[in-house]
Amino acid sequence: MLATSDLWFRYQDEPVLKGLNLDFSLSPVTGLVGANGCGKSTLFMNLSGLLRPQKGAVLWQGKPLDYSKRGLLALRQQVATVFQDPEQQIFYTDIDSDIAFSLRNLGVPEAEITRRVDEALTLVDAQHFRHQPIQCLSHGQKKRVAIAGALVLQARYLLLDEPTAGLDPAGRTQMIAIIRRIVAQGNHVIISSHDIDLIYEISDAVYVLRQGQILMHGAPGEVFACTEAMEHAGLTQPWLVKLHTQLGLPLCKTETEFFHRMQKCAFREAS
Repeated sequence: MLATSDLWFRYQDEPVLKGLNLDFSLSPVTGLVGANGCGKSTLFMNLSGLLRPQKGAVLWQGKPLDYSKRGLLALRQQVATVFQDPEQQIFYTDIDSDIAFSLRNLGVPEAEITRRVDEALTLVDAQHFRHQPIQCLSHGQKKRVAIAGALVLQARYLLLDEPTAGLDPAGRTQMIAIIRRIVAQGNHVIISSHDIDLIYEISDAVYVLRQGQILMHGAPGEVFACTEAMEHAGLTQPWLVKLHTQLGLPLCKTETEFFHRMQKCAFREAS
């Protein structure tokens, strides 16, 4: 269980997180959305133990987080973070060594390291470029290497900061497929993103943050259909939701579902 209880965090005298109560164990994929400065990045750093709240707590396995060296090491083997810029997490010039870095630090046997690295590369669809120098990879490929580096820890929770930022449409589609495969293995994924269409499509639950507080929480269709809340948060509606709220079209979860339903309607009208 990963959650927060009355979580407060301030930089100097300015509160950034204000009494947050969140539970990330209830849904496979949880989305965090909000305008710049709403507290998403600070929340991620609290969840990963990089920052410590002045009041309230991050709850791990039902207990307040242990900030001792041993406690944080245990947390980071189960709660892994992938930052927006993959360069922040890549230290080696060859992919296998970079992905295996954390496991070697933990003293994992080499045979087990090889197995986990192979599994992670397959999961992020990176086997075909695993022998290329990292400096020759595209931005999207580096993101996949960074995710693989988190997956080898076999973490139960994966925090993804802007996973589709800087990706072209094909790369974005690949990233969605990767996230779905991670979730299919029984893991929880928490996504912080300004890509509102991504959050709508892939999330099972959404928290909308505004000035460090929860403005709204619920299923994506319900949350994003609330025009007033979206405007208050400084957000735009996902395009599929906008078609529903403004034009009265059926509410669809994905572009594929939308076009399939439109084709069926067109076929019925033609016949």
